[in-house]
Amino acid sequence: MTSHMQVARRLPWSTLEGNPCYLVGSATGFLSKVADNIESVQLGMASDLLGHAGDLLADPKATPEEVRFVASRLTESLREVQRIAESRGDRLSELDWDDTAEGDDDGPQLPAGAFG
Repeated sequence: MTSHMQVARRLPWSTLEGNPCYLVGSATGFLSKVADNIESVQLGMASDLLGHAGDLLADPKATPEEVRFVASRLTESLREVQRIAESRGDRLSELDWDDTAEGDDDGPQLPAGAFG
């Protein structure tokens, strides 16, 4: 496996000015676990919000204010989910892929110990 510098993980929150926050270090440390938990909550809330939005849009009595409110929450949620996806994509792209394994035509292989 090729050695390289540690990768900065984009955290699921931003500064008060809206700038991204990053963590450099162990993927098993305390702050990394906090970030994992927050991502899990954000993804769960996004799922719940999608259900609520679907119900609201199916209701012919929904007011424009209600629709505007749920659209605002969906925008916030989508921004959080996008941040999570980008962070996870960045971490995946840093894995060393060994696509030169002899006799294996199944595509790239993860290095030993890549996930633990």
